[in-house]
Amino acid sequence: MSEFVNNNILEKLRAEPKNLWKRLLVTAIVIAVVIWGSTSITYNGVTDKGATIAINIIKGILNPETATLFNLGPNGVPYLVLETMAIAVLGTVIGALLAVPVSFLASTNIVPKPVAMVFRALIMLIRTIPSLVWALVWVRVTGPGPFCGVVTQSVCSIGMISKMYITAIENLDTGVLESLDALGCNTFEKIRCGVIPQLMASFVSTAIYRFDINLKDATTLGIVGAGGIGFPLQEALGSGKWKRVGSFLLVLIIVVLVFEWISNQIRNRLARGRS
Repeated sequence: MSEFVNNNILEKLRAEPKNLWKRLLVTAIVIAVVIWGSTSITYNGVTDKGATIAINIIKGILNPETATLFNLGPNGVPYLVLETMAIAVLGTVIGALLAVPVSFLASTNIVPKPVAMVFRALIMLIRTIPSLVWALVWVRVTGPGPFCGVVTQSVCSIGMISKMYITAIENLDTGVLESLDALGCNTFEKIRCGVIPQLMASFVSTAIYRFDINLKDATTLGIVGAGGIGFPLQEALGSGKWKRVGSFLLVLIIVVLVFEWISNQIRNRLARGRS
């Protein structure tokens, strides 16, 4: 019996396609690309000023400015962090809701392929432009402030969330819908009982994942005037107020880590099918 199994394995191995040359070719291309890309990198070491700034930032995090840390006014850390979180929450919620119709209209198993391709091109266009560029555009349209940050994050969220929603929609179990159709269910009942239960966990998990990204991006977008803690952080860095920088970064690190843990717990429960 064991000899038969061994012969079977040997036959399978011999039947495998001989693609060693393809692997060598791919490896050579990757190495060539890495070497070509590395030619643009010029490392001149860390300057004395750069090392001093890095040390000062670490010292600032370990010894933050308590006046800014506990200031409940518009210039204090709690207010600015809450504003940053609010921008991320609104941007995620609006983007996730707008992504639902866009995703259905871009799914080839829901609408005709030409219609789906048009909406997929729109999603690709949104994803192609970086969030920082979107922020620069919307600052000119809406003016600086939190509203600009919300609009920017909503648009950027549509691009990423729609792409992941489409995958979930196209993987729908059509057998469930056919069974409901055989039972005489109308369209609304089929959506409520056959579509939403299949998509809800994936949609919620995707929105939570996007919120993690938006929470971090909201700080960067603030640098160009899109509200949040980014602009005061840039000002503190520019003026060398390291304790203030430390107070901003310390709270940001804590908030991001806490929300990262919470979102991982929620996504894990959704993945295991528990509410």
